[in-house]
Amino acid sequence: MQDGFLLLYKRLNVGGFSWPRTKEEALEVTPEQYHRLMQGLEIVAKRPIAELTEPPKTM
Repeated sequence: MQDGFLLLYKRLNVGGFSWPRTKEEALEVTPEQYHRLMQGLEIVAKRPIAELTEPPKTM
C-alpha cells in the first residue's frame, strides 16, 4: 500500500451532511459501507426494525 492523499467532494441538491460533533459520534466504515455511502445508501438505520418476540402462550 502506498501513502497518498485523497480528496472527495460530493454536492447535495437538498439538505446537508450530518457531521459528527465529537470523536465518539464518528464511525469507522468498511470498504463495502463506503461504497454504499457513495451510492447514496444509508449504512446506519435511522429507525431500526424491532425484533419480533414470541407472543405469550395462553393456557
